[in-house]
Amino acid sequence: MALTGYNERMKLTLIIPTLNEAQHIHATLTPLQAWRAEGHEILLADGGSADETLALAAPLVDRVVTGVAGRARQMNAGARAAHGDMLLFLHADTSLPPNCAALIAFELQRSPRRWGRFDVKLDGRHPALRLVEHMMNLRSRLTGIATGDQAMFVARALFEQVGGFPEIELMEDIALSRALKRHGRPLCLHGPVITSARRWNTQGIWRTVLLMWRLRLAYFLGADPARLARRYYHS
Repeated sequence: MALTGYNERMKLTLIIPTLNEAQHIHATLTPLQAWRAEGHEILLADGGSADETLALAAPLVDRVVTGVAGRARQMNAGARAAHGDMLLFLHADTSLPPNCAALIAFELQRSPRRWGRFDVKLDGRHPALRLVEHMMNLRSRLTGIATGDQAMFVARALFEQVGGFPEIELMEDIALSRALKRHGRPLCLHGPVITSARRWNTQGIWRTVLLMWRLRLAYFLGADPARLARRYYHS
């Protein structure tokens, strides 16, 4: 696809929340150096890593913001420090598709929508993961709800208008999606982004799927996100 005519002046800030991600961070950041060469910004929002995350990341990002651990708090801190017109939130174990910045700018120019996400692909080879990917992407298209592993992006002005991520312990991505949906449905870009299947591999594919369904249902029914976080991280 030739990306001609898009707004080349639009500056994106890529915000990556981290906590002890030394295993993945170099592989995530190295392909993104083309972003910096194009004038976009990469910002690391760290929650107090005790491994080599910061040392590995420092030469490959424009700035590091440190603060209290908690993905929502970290991403909000990164957004406050950002200079870009568009914010893109990326997990440290997720890789963006080639020419991602140009693709976002091109699609936003063709659409009145001001936020969106990518389809996701899990990096494992098990055939069942292909079904999981399909279910995740289809669910997102039908509901207009994006999750963090889909590399959510949003106009900075709109992000600030809705108050950023609710600073809750889990489901901050779903909560933000619900707030953004009041201003329009998301752009759903095929991409895809490639994210780690480590949880599915270590915890079991269908066990992980059922866990996430139960947690999301509980959240929609009003369960305390802090209690859900304890179930998620200790499952």
